[in-house]
Amino acid sequence: MEPQFIIVSNMSDLHAQIERDGEDPWRLDMGMNVMLYFVYRYIPRPSVSPAAALSPSGALWIHQGVDRISRLPDNLLRNIVSRLPVMDAARTAALSSRWRPMWLSAPLTLVDSHLLPDCGAEGPYTIGAPSPRAVTATVSRVLAAHPGPFRSVHLTCTTMDEHRGEMVRWLNVLAAKGVKELIFVNHPWPLDLRLPTTLFSCTSLTRLYLGVWRLPDTTVVPHRATFRNLLELGLCLSVMEDMDLAFVLERSPILEILVITGSQTRASLRCLLLGFTYLEHIEVVDAPCLERLFQSTTLGHGEHGSEDGEICRSMIKIGHAPNLRMVGYLETGDNEIEITKTVTVAGSKEKIVPSVKILAMEVQFGVRSALKKLPGYLRSFPNLEKLHVQSSIAEEPTGKVNLKFLQEGGPIKCVVQTMKKVFFYEFQGSKSEVHRGESSGAGEDGGCGGQ
Repeated sequence: MEPQFIIVSNMSDLHAQIERDGEDPWRLDMGMNVMLYFVYRYIPRPSVSPAAALSPSGALWIHQGVDRISRLPDNLLRNIVSRLPVMDAARTAALSSRWRPMWLSAPLTLVDSHLLPDCGAEGPYTIGAPSPRAVTATVSRVLAAHPGPFRSVHLTCTTMDEHRGEMVRWLNVLAAKGVKELIFVNHPWPLDLRLPTTLFSCTSLTRLYLGVWRLPDTTVVPHRATFRNLLELGLCLSVMEDMDLAFVLERSPILEILVITGSQTRASLRCLLLGFTYLEHIEVVDAPCLERLFQSTTLGHGEHGSEDGEICRSMIKIGHAPNLRMVGYLETGDNEIEITKTVTVAGSKEKIVPSVKILAMEVQFGVRSALKKLPGYLRSFPNLEKLHVQSSIAEEPTGKVNLKFLQEGGPIKCVVQTMKKVFFYEFQGSKSEVHRGESSGAGEDGGCGGQ
C-alpha cells in the first residue's frame, strides 16, 4: 500500500495554505518541532562534545618544560584528535610541527550542530529557524579537505530540500572516504524528500540513522549494492514503501539492531525497538537471533485505532524466536499477545515462549478488563525471572478488583517457580495495586523493588 504522507509540500507552500485558512503559521512550526523532538530523542548522541572540560593552564601538556603528550606515538595522537569536535581537531595543527599532520591522518568525527554559533546548546529543533547556510558550507569544506576515513558524521541541521546538490555530493564523499557511522536528518521538511540512491554506495557503514526522509527508490539501485558491514539501522519519522524497507533489510546481511520510530524482521536481528510507530500488527515470524523486543505507544488507524491517530490497540504475535530474552513494554489495556509456535513440555503441547527471562508491562490496575489479561501474559512466559510493572492510572476505573478476582486463574508457573524479582514503578498504593502485588510476589529467594 502506498504510504500516506504527513507533509508533502515545501514549507513556504504550507505557510501560505495555513494563512489562507486563517490559521497562525506558528502552529505549523510548533507541530513540526514536536515531531522533530521525537526524531532527536531516538538518534544516537554524538561521541564528542564541545562542552568538554579542559585541563587548567595546560598542566597536562607541559610538565617541567617538557611537552610529554607530543612525544606519544602517532597512533595515540591520532586517537586523541579523532575524539575532539571537528573545529578543535583542526586547530591542533597549529600547536607544533609534530601535530600538524595529525588532523588529516586521524579518523574524522563531524557533528554539524557543533558548528552553530552556540555549538548546538539550544538544541537542533529551534522553532522557525532558517537553514544555517554557513554551517552547510563549512560541512562541505571539511568533507572535501579531509582525506578520511570518517569515524562518525552527524548531519542534522540542514534543510536538505534547499541543498539537494550538497546532499548528493556529501553522500558521494562519505562513500568514497569510508564513513563508519552516519546520522542523517532532513531538517525540517518535507517529509517525503527522497534520499538519493548514492546512499547505497556507503558500504563501509556500520551504523546508520535516517530521520525525516523517504527511502531511496530501490527499483533503480544497482543489484550488487549492499550494506555489507551495517550492524545498526534507525528509521525515524521516515516514509517508505514495504518493498523499499524489505530491500534495505535484504541488503543488510549482518544487521543486528533495527530501530523504527514514527514511521510505517530480519533473521539476524538481535534487538528490535518500535516507538511511536503506526502499526496494528507486530509479528515475529522467524527470528532465530532476536534477543530483545521492545515496543511503546503504538499509533494507528483502522479497526482498533481512531481516525485522528489516537493510541490504538495492537496485536503482537511471537513465533520462532528461540533466543528471545527480553520483552516490553506490553500494555495490558492496548496490546493483545498471541504465541504462534507450539512447544512440547512434559509430553503436552503448549503455546509459550520459554526463553524469555525479563518482561516489562504497563498495567492499569483499576481496569478489570486490563487486569484479566495479566495472567495470560504471564503464562505465555513460564520461565520469567524478572518482572517490571509500570502502574498507570485509569481515568475511569471499571469493574470491581480484589484479591479473589486476581486469583481466579489459578497458580501461574513463573510466579510460583522461577520469579526472582518484581519491580514496581509509579506505584500509588491503591487497593488494586496492593492486591496484585500480594498475588504476584516473588519466590523464596526473590525480592520486590519499587519506585
